[in-house]
Amino acid sequence: MLSFFLFSISRAWQGFWRNAAMSLAATATMTLMLLLLSSFWIVQAGFLASLSYVEDKVGVVADLDDNIRQSALTDLQARLAAMPEVRAVEYVSKEEALRRYREQRSAQGQDDLTPFLNDNPLPASLEVKLRRPADYRTVAEFLGAEPIVAKVQNIEDTTDRLVSLTNFLRTFGVLLLAVIGSIVLFIVINTIRLAVLGRAEEIEVMRLVGASDAFIRWPFVFEGALVGLLGAAISLGVLVGAAEPLSRFMVGFFSILPINVGSISRDVTILVLGSGLGLGVIGAWVSVRTYLIR
Repeated sequence: MLSFFLFSISRAWQGFWRNAAMSLAATATMTLMLLLLSSFWIVQAGFLASLSYVEDKVGVVADLDDNIRQSALTDLQARLAAMPEVRAVEYVSKEEALRRYREQRSAQGQDDLTPFLNDNPLPASLEVKLRRPADYRTVAEFLGAEPIVAKVQNIEDTTDRLVSLTNFLRTFGVLLLAVIGSIVLFIVINTIRLAVLGRAEEIEVMRLVGASDAFIRWPFVFEGALVGLLGAAISLGVLVGAAEPLSRFMVGFFSILPINVGSISRDVTILVLGSGLGLGVIGAWVSVRTYLIR
């Protein structure tokens, strides 16, 4: 078994350089397709991070009565924190609400008229961060039934539209990635098939002398794997060369979003190596199978 394995690798290496023009064409096609696939993956990663960022901003804000006991407030916070739908609960005092309002007016370049008021008109509130935007209604109904809650700010329609939109965009992104992957697979298979076509006579001669299907197939499979790995190595080299400007772009463009460039780099490396090897093996297997089933 080991000798057959080593023989197949040796034949794959010889076949690759014996038909260098077609092999290099297949490698170039593989490289371009892997760069296309990885580029779309990077864009999708940033896009999904932006969706997650928007979803994290969805929460329930409940305005509280002015005269509430600290014990009642503490009890409500504890019960909220125990809910599986709730990720975090923050109490915003009247003073903190006023400070935020003044900062917002200042950032917008608008006049602040609150110093002319006798009292602070803003209520204290509880800001509840949700695990999922779809949990908005459950938490809002819970807070609406509490006696110390004066009003729950109603953004249910906005939340429902956001949930529908993000679900659609996520599904669309996955489908688009699948379509691009299928196109890449189709192009690579046909490119490797052209390389195999140039060696059709070699395959026929081996069949005439009684070579088994495995004896014919596996050197081509290893050659396809070699094309895939070589294309993956070149693609990764290009991506490494573009890593610094790409990282600056990702961090700059998504500066307010939770982009993990290290995680994206790891995922892209796995994607390129796995896709290169897989596409090369599948492309060679399918291409040689065309001749073996005749």
